[in-house]
Amino acid sequence: MSRPPASPSSPDSEPSDDGFPRRPDRPEHSTSGTARPRSMAVISGIVAAEATALLAAAAWYGVQLLTGAPVLSFWGAVFTLALLLAFASWLYAVAVFLFRGFRWPRAGALVAQLFVLTIGFPTLTGGYPLAGAAMLIPAAAAIVLLFDKRVIRFASRAAGSPPAL
Repeated sequence: MSRPPASPSSPDSEPSDDGFPRRPDRPEHSTSGTARPRSMAVISGIVAAEATALLAAAAWYGVQLLTGAPVLSFWGAVFTLALLLAFASWLYAVAVFLFRGFRWPRAGALVAQLFVLTIGFPTLTGGYPLAGAAMLIPAAAAIVLLFDKRVIRFASRAAGSPPAL
């Protein structure tokens, strides 16, 4: 059951996209009273690109598994494929909710960037400098931008459902 509008004749009484009355003190484009910083879109784009790369790796891994590439354990390979798909979907969720301004995806994005750094450094020093740089540069940029004051201020929306009454 939703709350009735404060005044039926007021323009604010029309429901917003989520079915609740619009609040005049909060603009629709913002979650915490501030405009979305461009760096938030950059971070979300980096995380979404990493999720897409994981999805592509999962697709390649699945094709290799279906074409009969030798594996030690078939079910271990299926489990690895499931982990790749699960992590890619988790990263997509982090990118979407970070872009919306929620608080919890900042930690998830930071952990993902730290994982990318731990893979990127050995890749860079192991003879694949372009692949290593392609991992390290966006991850480092995302980590720096995650601690920007504007990003922290914007990403302060707590998760939770709106009031029922």
